[in-house]
Amino acid sequence: MKSAFLVLALLMIFSIASRAQTVTLGGRFGFSNLSVDGGSSAGVQIGVTGDYAYKHNILFGSDLNINTQNSTPIEWAVFAKYLIDMPTTNIQPYIDGGFNLWAFTGGPYFGLRFGGGFYFPINSQVSIPADLQFGPVFTSGSSSFYFALTSGIRFTLP
Repeated sequence: MKSAFLVLALLMIFSIASRAQTVTLGGRFGFSNLSVDGGSSAGVQIGVTGDYAYKHNILFGSDLNINTQNSTPIEWAVFAKYLIDMPTTNIQPYIDGGFNLWAFTGGPYFGLRFGGGFYFPINSQVSIPADLQFGPVFTSGSSSFYFALTSGIRFTLP
């Protein structure tokens, strides 16, 4: 069942992305923290990300992340990102928000995701992100919260 859900989600993302003006793919790596039932567990996050330009300053995308905390939480997120114009610099700040689905002990669980960051361009097709994501995860009978501070690399497809 999980495999069918993942295949369907990937097909949906690729079909939407095939109509996009600009498609960007990349990888993420950094620090993550998941608090469940009053306990907090820090770890490392590794993942893949992709987005496409819907309009000039609006991107839609998805992340698939694996975290190293207990029970190895896996996050699949969909988001909308708003790029903030900064005419005096090449650095591109953004804010974003969306939803995520978590798979760990007792899951899957639904969550909300908020954040922002900066893209530091290396050239016209490669950039380095500095990204902050956080939000509640709605686990059964407890309050949970997610936080991640990551970087990585992004490639804009020709």
